[in-house]
Parts: sequence; C-alpha cells; structure tokens
Amino acid sequence: MTKIYHNPRCGTSRNVLQALQDRGLQPEIIEYLKTPPSRAQIEQLIGDAGLGVRDAMRSKEAVYQELKLDDTSLSDAQLLDAIAEHPILLNRPFVITAKGTRLCRPADVVEEIL
Repeated sequence: MTKIYHNPRCGTSRNVLQALQDRGLQPEIIEYLKTPPSRAQIEQLIGDAGLGVRDAMRSKEAVYQELKLDDTSLSDAQLLDAIAEHPILLNRPFVITAKGTRLCRPADVVEEIL
C-alpha cells in the first residue's frame, strides 16, 4: 500500500502525488494538516526515512520562529512534541511504498522508492 502525507497547497506535494498517479498508483492520501499523525507516527516516518528530526522540519514556518525551535539545545523529543502539536512544522510530502519511506524534497526523490 502506497501512502502520501500530503498538503494540497504545496506544489512539491502535488507534483509527487501526480508522479505516483502517473505510475498507475492510487496512494492513500493523508492530508496531514486535517488528520495529523500521532507523535509516534511522526517519529516512525522520520526514522524510516533515515532523517534526523530537524531535517524533517519546516524551519520557514512562523511557528518555528515563535517557538524558538532553532535553539540547538532542544532535544529530538522536544522537537517531536512541537511537530505533533503544530503539524505544519512537518516537511512534506512523506511517501511510503513497499520499497521504503522518503521525504520527497525535491520531488524526484520519490523515484528511489518506486
């Protein structure tokens, strides 16, 4: 089963979804801002993609600055708590296929798991 953690307002996310559909896949589309993943799911996604927590965060979001998440003394646990509370901080799109999990930025990263 293919899944995409998707934000329809994001061009990269739309392009990755289109690439999946062009391959004949009908992924489960999880609009993570409407249906946020749990903290455990976020941690699993990031770990399965082989990323550090900070690598999976959107640092350009206003809430990132407001919460001073650029503070390097913050632990991964604290960063995960922030993402769970403010899902907009999770970068996108994350895609899961039988071949693995990737944060598909840039969009062509999806090819690694197709």
